[in-house]
Amino acid sequence: MASTRLQELQQQVGQLMIVGFDGTEMSARVRTLLATIQPAGTIFFKRNVATAEQTWKLNYEAQAAVSTPLFRCVDLEGGTVDRLRDAVAPAPSLSNVAATGSKKVMRRFARTLAAEARALGFNTDFAPVFDLRTVESVKVLAGRTIAADPKHIIELAREFLKGFKDENVLGCGKHFPGLGAGAVDSHYELPTISKPWKALWEEDLLPYRKLKDEIAFAMVAHCVYPNATKEKAPASISRFWMTDILRKKIGFKHLICSDDMEMKGVQKAVSIEEACIQAVRGGADLFLVCNNESLVWRCFHAVLREAERDKSFAKQIAAASRRVFEFKKRSRAVRAKFNPAPTLRTVDKLRRTIWELTEEVRYSSPNPERAL
Repeated sequence: MASTRLQELQQQVGQLMIVGFDGTEMSARVRTLLATIQPAGTIFFKRNVATAEQTWKLNYEAQAAVSTPLFRCVDLEGGTVDRLRDAVAPAPSLSNVAATGSKKVMRRFARTLAAEARALGFNTDFAPVFDLRTVESVKVLAGRTIAADPKHIIELAREFLKGFKDENVLGCGKHFPGLGAGAVDSHYELPTISKPWKALWEEDLLPYRKLKDEIAFAMVAHCVYPNATKEKAPASISRFWMTDILRKKIGFKHLICSDDMEMKGVQKAVSIEEACIQAVRGGADLFLVCNNESLVWRCFHAVLREAERDKSFAKQIAAASRRVFEFKKRSRAVRAKFNPAPTLRTVDKLRRTIWELTEEVRYSSPNPERAL
């Protein structure tokens, strides 16, 4: 009975993890990691991508190692955050597309990204960015944002998400509750944003409030908001932000996920193992460990040990894993079969589509870096 309970806990903890790994081919080491942890999802970076066919094959083999459907994830925003640019072609940035002011172009942009992702074996793209475009954020986020006005963000992000839906790819709003006033990069430091609660609610949080039913995931930032809450913890491990605000006050019913727990921002506050535990305690359904395989193992075992030690925490694990499992059962994007492996003709067609879109954006938008 004890071993059965442990096995059940292991499966539940795995369903809270989206993991990264090294290499462009499926190794015995990675296959063992995936088969043992049985994660909710995988995420690929440039280190995993050489060609379109190779990327598709790696996605296919990762799925074969796991018994439940994976969120097969990628950060494909266009511009500087484009993991597939060398395998297919570089896409324009979100800011450049938004600068056209065209909802039609934005939807076509999203469809193009989603078709590219789906062709290479992905079903989840952690995009678009909901953060406000400000003098502070442009230094860190550059061309990743849509606009300074949250109403304009909502208008264009809604079209973006429609484009993803057209191509059967899941989208994600990020970085909740907002990095628009952040002047440092949470990959390296823990940002502090001093906006008061009322301003955050009316500006940064407005896209989440209005688009809560249209995003599959809300990704939570490693950032502190001292003038909005007395809590000193980053939002990514905060019950106030994830449960009290996002889940209850805003009414978000889909999946809450942390940003990558290997980022230095959150590790300025707590260890990576403690960050994963606190994220779940705070209300996250999923946490990301994106780079170091040894850290994937460490985080898995840390959360598992805490669930064995603390029955109330084990109940949280069980509830979150049920939400993930039920979401996957309902999701057409997750249930869909793989596209056929991409051929040279498939890749050429994608490249042509991206090139045509890039040219349209180039000739119809000002330089967004100068158009704050």
